[in-house]
Amino acid sequence: MMGDAARKLPDQSWTLGYPPDVDWNAPIPVKPLTALLEDAAARFAERPFLDFMGKRTTYAEVARMVERAARGFQAIGVGKGVRVGLFLPNTPYYVICYFAILKAGGTVVNFNPLYAERELHHQITDSGVELMVTLDLKVLYGKMARMLAESGLKRLVICPMADILPFPKNWLFPIAKRAEVARIPADDRHLSFRQLVANDGAPKPVAIDPVEDVAVLQYTGGTTGVPKGAMLTHANLYANTEQCSLWFVGARQGEERMLGVLPFFHVFAMTVVMNFSIRIGAEIVMLPRFELDQVMETIHARKPTLFPAVPTIYTAINHHKHLEKYDLSSIRYCLSGGAPLPVEVKEAFERNTGCVLVEGYGLSESSPVATANPVSGLNKAGSIGLPLPGTMIEIVSLEEPRRVLPVGEKGEVCIRGPQVMKGYWNKPSETALTLVDGRLHTGDVGYMDEDGYTHIVDRIKDMILCSGFNVYPRNVEEAIYLHPAVAECVVAGLPDEYRGQTVKAYIRVDDGKTLTREELIDFLKDKLSPIEMPKAVEFRGELPKTMIGKLSRKALLDEEEERRKGA
Repeated sequence: MMGDAARKLPDQSWTLGYPPDVDWNAPIPVKPLTALLEDAAARFAERPFLDFMGKRTTYAEVARMVERAARGFQAIGVGKGVRVGLFLPNTPYYVICYFAILKAGGTVVNFNPLYAERELHHQITDSGVELMVTLDLKVLYGKMARMLAESGLKRLVICPMADILPFPKNWLFPIAKRAEVARIPADDRHLSFRQLVANDGAPKPVAIDPVEDVAVLQYTGGTTGVPKGAMLTHANLYANTEQCSLWFVGARQGEERMLGVLPFFHVFAMTVVMNFSIRIGAEIVMLPRFELDQVMETIHARKPTLFPAVPTIYTAINHHKHLEKYDLSSIRYCLSGGAPLPVEVKEAFERNTGCVLVEGYGLSESSPVATANPVSGLNKAGSIGLPLPGTMIEIVSLEEPRRVLPVGEKGEVCIRGPQVMKGYWNKPSETALTLVDGRLHTGDVGYMDEDGYTHIVDRIKDMILCSGFNVYPRNVEEAIYLHPAVAECVVAGLPDEYRGQTVKAYIRVDDGKTLTREELIDFLKDKLSPIEMPKAVEFRGELPKTMIGKLSRKALLDEEEERRKGA
């Protein structure tokens, strides 16, 4: 049952339908995030923790490696206030280095391996990262080698892919994949992971203030579309992990197996896959990327019980041409995030697996989970559910942002709770616009119904949600404008059954010049990541403008809507 304090909240409507087995008023511990792994290693020492390509390591083994890596990071200058970049796909190295950096007193800065070099350079410069951890694969190391030469980056920790593979793959990989392995210079700007952990495994204790000390700088476009670092404290991330644990009351401590296909550098996977797994002593079956057949085979063979993902992944599984060949019945609970979950996708996936698939909602700025549909109780398809324990959702007027609206009225969705970020890194003015009177203004328009469930109806920001990733039109437009033939361009997100939204570019070519779609895409290959690349390009003689002469994205989207209605 809920405590009296929760019943006395200003707007009680949502408390009436709160799941009876979840206590909104449950205490949320204030702890360093490092305590999460330390506690798990004590409780689940010999339980398998990480399964990567068939090689399994226990909680105790990973905890010991974290101690050694933390000592190694301290030896090269990592401590309070030092930011360290992780440029890694899902591998044991990510988990080990993430917690080792925190234990050394540093701050983790997540970098998306799909980023174009222009984006990497911006984030390195903005965050002040001088040390980066990456793999010895050409596709990753090549970008970082150029960043060593062109940005403020000063040193790399290089992790050998072969060392984390099971026998005999670890022997065969350097031979079979020789063309993919980078040649690493032997100089003081490159430190191997083996060198990093060659020590006594006794890092110096660091006094962490969970409320003030930033654990992770998570880059996001926020509500303005300009990428900036959300400062997530130890307390923020520990709280959100605990909130997820309270919400998924049916999760069995020390017995679950998590499928980790979402990338850990994405805030959703960082909390809901990695940290939540540690909280409940689950084993994480890690996949370095999403490949549909590999996911199907992994579910069939490894029998995961928990499977957080984005709608595009659930959609792909629902439409697999040989779906009936695979046993998906081990899956018990799934949490969908990153983009709206279509009702038909939810219902089909639940039929195909027998699991409970619930939709949640959050932002990088809220660590990220703020709401979710109940695992047991009323699960409203199409809504983002109820606030997690300790969290309040308020709908405020778009015209008077300090006025909270009653049930049923549309306004901006705002979040209060222990998971809400400290602010944006080095951006006090943006912080002041986003955090007002203790509320996190999300930039999303929605309403709360009479049962307390929140529904998102529109997005204030123009951000495109493509396969669960944020694509910022301004970033794509800036890359397109680099082409000498482009006079004007507008980038917008269009509905896409598979990706949620897809990127379309509208372009006016300069007088006397020519440009084809193929030429543009080829020009953009080193400037945009694959997820940002326009999937549709439309050349026009003129682009619509507002009365004051600004290019009008809204007019283009209205045209697309009319076109769809007439189809």
